This record gives sequence, C-alpha cells and structure tokens, in this order.
Amino acid sequence: MTLPTKTTPSPCPSCTQPMTRLELPHRIFGTLVLDLCFPCQGIWFDQYESVQINPGGIIDLFKLIHAHRSDPRQPHPAILRCPRCRDKLFAGLDVVRSGRFTYHRCLQNHGRFTSFAQFMIEKGFVRQLAPAEITALAARIGTFHCTGCGAPIDIRTQASCNNCGSPISILDPEAVEKALADYQQKESKRTRLDPETLADSILAIEKQRRQQSAPHAGALVGDLFLSGIELVSDLFP
Repeated sequence: MTLPTKTTPSPCPSCTQPMTRLELPHRIFGTLVLDLCFPCQGIWFDQYESVQINPGGIIDLFKLIHAHRSDPRQPHPAILRCPRCRDKLFAGLDVVRSGRFTYHRCLQNHGRFTSFAQFMIEKGFVRQLAPAEITALAARIGTFHCTGCGAPIDIRTQASCNNCGSPISILDPEAVEKALADYQQKESKRTRLDPETLADSILAIEKQRRQQSAPHAGALVGDLFLSGIELVSDLFP
C-alpha cells in the first residue's frame, strides 16, 4: 500500500481541501487510486471503485482507517459537491449482510462519497445495533456523533441520524475479527493460480490493451501470452 504524490489532488466533497491519494490493488489486475479526506473521515470512490478493491486492499484500507480512528473529525455540511463536476451530491442508501449503509452520489455517475464508518458497514466490519441494544445504550449515553456525517444524534429520541439517515452502529470486535478472517481467506485464495480465474484475468488485461491501441492481425495469441506473463508476475514478489 502506497500513498502516491499527485500534482492536482481532488478536492474533498465536504471541506473542499485536497484529498490524500491512496493506491490499492485492483481485484483483477493492476491498481486503483482512491481519494481520502482524514479530517472529514470520508472516501471518494470513482464509479465502481468500491467493489474493485481486492481483499488484501480492503484489509490495508481498514488498517489505515483504524490508525486514524482518534483523529479529530469535522461534521459534513448540508451540501456535498462532486470533486469531478462540482454538482451537488445526493444521498443514497444500500443494504448488505451487515446492515444498511449510506453515501452521497453524483448524478453524473462520477462516483460517490462515503464516510469511513459507512464504508466499514459496507465491508462487514461494523454491525448495527438492535432496538434492545439501543434502549440499553440510551440509558447510559445521551448524545453521540453520527458515523455517517458527524452530526449529533440523541439516542434517546432518534433511531437514526436526522441529517443523513445513517443507522446507529458500532465497531464490534467480533464483527471485525470475522470480516478480517473472511478477507484474508479470499486474499489467500486469490493469490493461488486457479486456471479459470487466471484465464478471465488475462482476457480482462487483453481487453484493456485493445481499448488503448488499435488491433492488428496476428496479435491475439502474442498479446494473451504477454498478458498472462504480466498477471503472473504481479502475483509474486
């Protein structure tokens, strides 16, 4: 995992300050670059990037988020703007096994902005509280900050954030342990050379090559061979 230097980093949709560029391995081949804002605790994903990170990259990203868990956080404003087109982002909601997670997306399909906590819900590191747990917690804690936008939530009267709609959730050690074990198993399986998966990956590389340059006669066999060498080389130090 590296933090490459870029001459023109993207502005944060929340605070507009330059975001940190984070390079992670792609789930098929190569790498992808995410944009993170640590003061706002948010991640900008270009279209489909959130599902393109390989299991090892998700573990690396979780460790980085965990390392910044104590950083001061500034609440998100009412209006967030796309770092690509500067249009207003609109709130979205999706559901995974670990519960509901929220985000803000660009209607021009440039991507979406997700808080660190909501990303961890999406990837199974966080679990949402059951009504009985919320009631028990309300007896001891009055107000806390939303994991989605940082706004205050009065747990005694609110079942979710009035500002962004995020449900009440916690970073559960058991959920973290289970999610890490699952991603580590997937990463171990990914690095074993399964012939069918290898063939699919080689074809994906070849498709990208052909989109970047005009095809010519007799290139198919040679290019597939070179693509296979490129892919296999990436799997070894």
